[in-house]
Amino acid sequence: MTDIQVTTTESQNNESVMFSFGEPEIMNKDFTNYEYSELFYNYAEDYWEPPLDRKGLNKLTRANAYHGSILMARRNMIAGRYQKGGMTKQQMQSCVHDFLECGDAGILKLRNHFGQVIGLHPLPSMYLRKNKKGDFWLLERDDKKRKYKKEDVIFIKQYDPVQQVYGGPDYLGCVQSALLSNDATTFRRRYYKNGLHMGFIFYATDPNLSKEDEEDLKEKMTSSRGVGNFRSMFVNIPNGKEKGIQLIPVGDIATKDEFENIKNITAQEVLTGHRFPVELAAIIPNGGTRGDPIKFNYVYNENEVIPACQILMDSINSDPEIPKHLQFEFDISNEMAAPGTTSLNQ
Repeated sequence: MTDIQVTTTESQNNESVMFSFGEPEIMNKDFTNYEYSELFYNYAEDYWEPPLDRKGLNKLTRANAYHGSILMARRNMIAGRYQKGGMTKQQMQSCVHDFLECGDAGILKLRNHFGQVIGLHPLPSMYLRKNKKGDFWLLERDDKKRKYKKEDVIFIKQYDPVQQVYGGPDYLGCVQSALLSNDATTFRRRYYKNGLHMGFIFYATDPNLSKEDEEDLKEKMTSSRGVGNFRSMFVNIPNGKEKGIQLIPVGDIATKDEFENIKNITAQEVLTGHRFPVELAAIIPNGGTRGDPIKFNYVYNENEVIPACQILMDSINSDPEIPKHLQFEFDISNEMAAPGTTSLNQ
């Protein structure tokens, strides 16, 4: 968005009035910490800095209506299949949330006085760091941190071919689309709220326009912001010349800014970045239907949800220290069918 500036210059007996627009303003100052950076070791704190800022990734969940919502849907689909093990359903939901949003999840082994594992607890990926020895630091308030030995933490991560210290979230390809959608929405809101939409040059050459009328016009135009900015303006110049006052359009964002196309395209790209079917995303199609959501749900569970469940199960159940009653058990069957129909597996 830009501010309007008024400049007045005087040459002999004629006075020229010019309106100029201010410098471009960065719209998304809060969504700048998502860029992939080189893995850096913080020797002062003794841990690897994540290549992606975790707080930046979390802010991205609120940048777009679809990105955060799809993450929640994916989380619920995976955690909803959890049946029993060393964590509660709510703890499993937290674990899956970190795994999807940050690309990795840490699960702490709770031990008794004999060193036996008696429970499991999720560690927040936002504040979990790994050092060169493989041990972990949990960042706490007031610049404090708690250390966990590597044998006490089961670290589950999505594979990142660039580095193997932390995981990498799988949705990074749609980040720019989510931000573009946010830019479009933010611009629209400011456009309507602040009234920064004059979109034309007010060109006056009529010599019968009095000094008082000119000052009044300038005041009304420069103050045409906020509430009432859509009001029309009446100008009466006795014995005025034809085309003494002209409006020269600069741009009409209200009808030509492709706002709707931007929103539709970015929504599709975010869905594609998450590999999430539009049929399950609560999007109302423009006429007609997109197919049976039960079938799309079946395919999505088969290709995405169940493999994620199996990764979590394998990471925990393959650890020799985890007793049988603490091992994860998910429902990995996929015999979902609509009421009154035959199962798709038959």
